[in-house]
Amino acid sequence: MATNENLPPKVIKQLAKELKNLDETPPEGIKVVVNDDDFSTIFADIEGPAGTPYENGIFRMKLLLSHDFPQSPPKGLFLTKIFHPNIATNGEICVNTLKKDWNPSLGLRHVLLVVRCLLIEPFPESALNEQAGKMLLENYGEYARHARLYTGIHAIKPKPKSKTGAISECTMALNVDQKNVVSNDNVLLPPTLLTANTASKVSATNGQDQNAVIPAMEPAIGTSAIEKKEGAVTAKVQVDKKKMDARKKSLKRL
Repeated sequence: MATNENLPPKVIKQLAKELKNLDETPPEGIKVVVNDDDFSTIFADIEGPAGTPYENGIFRMKLLLSHDFPQSPPKGLFLTKIFHPNIATNGEICVNTLKKDWNPSLGLRHVLLVVRCLLIEPFPESALNEQAGKMLLENYGEYARHARLYTGIHAIKPKPKSKTGAISECTMALNVDQKNVVSNDNVLLPPTLLTANTASKVSATNGQDQNAVIPAMEPAIGTSAIEKKEGAVTAKVQVDKKKMDARKKSLKRL
């Protein structure tokens, strides 16, 4: 069990029970980050409510519990920058639940819900951020624009980048069939045209490892058949090489 010299054992026990409940059944739009080693600082991620300038944002806040908690209210701070009348530029939260309306019987769940509701219904009359409070009263559209701007810059998490490499994407865009092509350094050869003789010649020309695996081929019938296939392969190699050079130039332009 977590221990903290600033909190009595009875309070730690109660907090452990409440935090477990919050973890198992979190309030809507709120995720509590539990630190088992220190219950005096509670972190939470709050989703911006739909229909507000904070929509789609994730705002991290923390509650600081003093040594005489729950007789005194926790102190709330936003760690994510936000443009809000009741949240100061340093992150301090102004809400009556954490001040004059505090009651020791109120739990952490209630406090977190009140803070999220503050994003839905600000109180400009008791503003800590005077600019936001004045703007909300005089020009809601301008206030909403500022709040959305802050949300977009500070609270929107970037989407994870695609794992597919740029070269692979470009290759797919150029309709290169990778499954039916065998790479030999800078030359692409269709495996269905390879024979034992032509494979060895191409390997010697391009310095390919002689131990490389060559797709198994049906044996050619007759000397003339082999010569015809070798001629076809040579012509195909030249055509495919020109195509590959053109593709490389296209990739460089990308």
